[in-house]
Amino acid sequence: MDDQVILAVDDNGKFLEYIPKEEGHKGSGRRHLAIAVLLQNSQGEVLLQKRKHKIFDNIWDMTGATHPLHKQDGSDEALEEATWRCLEEEFGIKDKIPLKNLGFFNYFAPYHTIQGNFCENEAEPLFCENEHCAMIVGEYDGVVKMNPDMGYECKWMDKEEFLKDVEKNPQNYTPWAIKSSELLKR
Repeated sequence: MDDQVILAVDDNGKFLEYIPKEEGHKGSGRRHLAIAVLLQNSQGEVLLQKRKHKIFDNIWDMTGATHPLHKQDGSDEALEEATWRCLEEEFGIKDKIPLKNLGFFNYFAPYHTIQGNFCENEAEPLFCENEHCAMIVGEYDGVVKMNPDMGYECKWMDKEEFLKDVEKNPQNYTPWAIKSSELLKR
């Protein structure tokens, strides 16, 4: 997975060039296209997971998170295609469920420490999230089986309770979950 090629974009999502995934996340990184995925069920609940992540480890996140990839055949994954790949990898969901893009947001989250290592230069982070992110939602009432390589646990939570909890306890959520919740309120 470390040899993935992602799409560098400007703040408006306009494609600039292909870059290695690592280049998008090291130091101050490069702005790149990303996806936050949220599944909702017919009971008004959303699926959240405690993600395994270099920095935002063991805190609550959306259903999934990924990047559209530049493929070996020279084509790029569409947002839907990348989302379906993510849902299959993270939860074993093979259905091509209908998806809706609620919009895009930009965020930058620098990491100055990781696993006990500190930056030599306080102004320059070790890693970052520097993303132009699509908020993709889908309706799903089927079985979910979380991939233990991706997360620690998952749960269905009432959507309104989730939105209130993000406001009250933002430290319990990834930065992209916090930004995504703003689009869910519209």
